[in-house]
Amino acid sequence: MVSAISFAYFRSKTSLDKKAVFVPILNIPRSEFPLRTECTFLLRENHLSEDLLIFRNEIDLHGLHRVGRLTLTLVDHNVLPRGDAALEEVVMEVIDHRPVERPFAPGCVVTAEPVGSCTTLVTERIVQRAPDILDRQLAYILRSTIVLDCINMAPEAGKVTPKDVEYVAALESRFSDLPPRAAAFDSLQKAKFDVSELTTEQMLRKDLKVLSGGDLHLAISAVYVKLEDLLARPCLKTGFEEFCREGGYNVLVVMTISFSEKNEPFRQLAVYSPRSDLRELVSCVLEEYEAPSLQLAPMESPCSEISAYHQGNRLASRKKILPIIKDFLKTREAERAAPEHTCRAWDEHSASLDGRCAGCTEDVRHEEEAYLPPTPMNSLVEGCPLDGGLPNLTPEAILERFSKMAAEGLSDRASSGCH
Repeated sequence: MVSAISFAYFRSKTSLDKKAVFVPILNIPRSEFPLRTECTFLLRENHLSEDLLIFRNEIDLHGLHRVGRLTLTLVDHNVLPRGDAALEEVVMEVIDHRPVERPFAPGCVVTAEPVGSCTTLVTERIVQRAPDILDRQLAYILRSTIVLDCINMAPEAGKVTPKDVEYVAALESRFSDLPPRAAAFDSLQKAKFDVSELTTEQMLRKDLKVLSGGDLHLAISAVYVKLEDLLARPCLKTGFEEFCREGGYNVLVVMTISFSEKNEPFRQLAVYSPRSDLRELVSCVLEEYEAPSLQLAPMESPCSEISAYHQGNRLASRKKILPIIKDFLKTREAERAAPEHTCRAWDEHSASLDGRCAGCTEDVRHEEEAYLPPTPMNSLVEGCPLDGGLPNLTPEAILERFSKMAAEGLSDRASSGCH
């Protein structure tokens, strides 16, 4: 949220196009804003009223696109959700700190670096290109967000990078009256971890990512309490069931994080599924993975449908666990697809031009699609471009297909019959 607000402000102050309007869009419905307790706290502390914010359900991006009045910059994510695929052609810039999963587009400028906070990259842009727009309010929200994302800049937490340190120091040097770093972190941390007023379903939705592949649809929630406290909640199993039913998930992975008296992160993990085969499968993947090893040790669980663990590897955050599950889904899909799409009677069938069994060409194409990994999402993206298969063909793709057909010697009459 801070990245969007700050970058829109930067663009509004530096753009040469005086007719352009730069609007930060918070890519959640307004109803979910109370779940972002650290965000509500930070903005309130800096006199940024919720009434000034625009949420995704309050603006018609597709309507603006249809009349040619929209360009998009993506911050803190780089993949559009499936429902926004039509907006891809107006994405002009991306600023993110995750691996780039979007296809290359000549008109899109991508800034992607593995820093601890995307806000560091936004701060870098402001400091390098428009330092005069920095005031205490802007510096406060930028510095606070970086410090929170990087867990108070503690190297042992495994998130901070030299660039994060550099730009926090740059902001502090310009505004010496900012609150002490530790005090800022502690207040935000307290707000972020304050889930006392949230239901179990709200806690799971507060920081949620989803991965899908084949018959598996996994929700991965970060929850800011000790796992023992979460498991002791009344009607926990019912809460998990309702959450999964409403979201269409058949596996729920809950990653809890709390802090020791020395302010060191302490991680635990639970896997829930009413299907024992899926629960055991995902649990086994997480237990046996070696790069990195999560160092999972089983702990007591209140019901058989929840497998609970202490996580010995304190540095293995959800960002590092997402690729584990993603690779597992990719491999599983390949293994499941391979036997079904093998051309067993090659000599008995006519061959297509690319050397595949003509009767199996469509199946093989779907097998190749299965090798594509499901796209991980963050809490601001609620879909995956591959969830529902490949997108519909564009006119350009259709023309390209007919051009290939013509080159292969098909008749002109066959091509001219389609529009």
